[in-house]
Amino acid sequence: MTPVQKAIWFIESHYAGDIGLDEVAAIGGVSRFHMSRAFGAATGHSVMGYVRARRLTRAAGMLADGAPDILAVALDAGYGSHEAFTRAFRDRFGLTPEEVRANGTVPQPLIMEPIKMDESFVDNLAQPRFVDRDALLVAGFGERYTSETSHAIPSLWQRFGPHFGNVPGQKGMTGYGVCCNFDDDSFEYIAGVEVSDFSELTPEFSRLRIPPQRYAVFATTDHISMIRRITNTVWSKWLPTSGHQAADGPNFELYPESFDPVTGNGGYELWIPIKS
Repeated sequence: MTPVQKAIWFIESHYAGDIGLDEVAAIGGVSRFHMSRAFGAATGHSVMGYVRARRLTRAAGMLADGAPDILAVALDAGYGSHEAFTRAFRDRFGLTPEEVRANGTVPQPLIMEPIKMDESFVDNLAQPRFVDRDALLVAGFGERYTSETSHAIPSLWQRFGPHFGNVPGQKGMTGYGVCCNFDDDSFEYIAGVEVSDFSELTPEFSRLRIPPQRYAVFATTDHISMIRRITNTVWSKWLPTSGHQAADGPNFELYPESFDPVTGNGGYELWIPIKS
């Protein structure tokens, strides 16, 4: 079983209890950082977002079956008050707990069923090269995403596109898509370029200094639509069996000048930070 498969088994067996990212990562045999990246790449959900969705789905089912005490259901789902539970419940289902109990049904498209893992990986993943990279200064447009909302990242590149080549202090014509500033549920993504310094940047630009780091670099000529499968293969298949450990730091996509953002062809690279 991959770390993500172990995590799903553990969550499905224990989500009614008090579990967190540390416990899930330990069951998977990887770090918190590794589990967050691998789980998101494999499932499209953050670890704790999936746990909360499974708890709320269970709670909705209990209410639809006529559970008389909403506070008891809220406490069972891990919420300390009726108000906090109602807020999270409405955000998930668009209805209050009272409405679901009165209707006797749960909006089916919003139910989070147990994830059935797609175990297919990229068959022709090339072996990585290892690079010791000096500090890197990146400037661009940044937004915060969860694994569930990361499908909107291409729109961030569209917004940044007109600035590409005209960023103050830009070095070269290589694009960088950087995932950084992780927490249990979300991360910041910066669509940007390398710059020599930040001194002339206007406030609209996000900026990030990535310290010197060793990377496993995976180069591919596959279409950009394959990036999620490739990322999943790296985090869930290659890394756990490689003898290397992920370092807790930014990872990024590198788009060389040959990459065509219109067609999605031209090749790109995934840079995964690893411990020396």
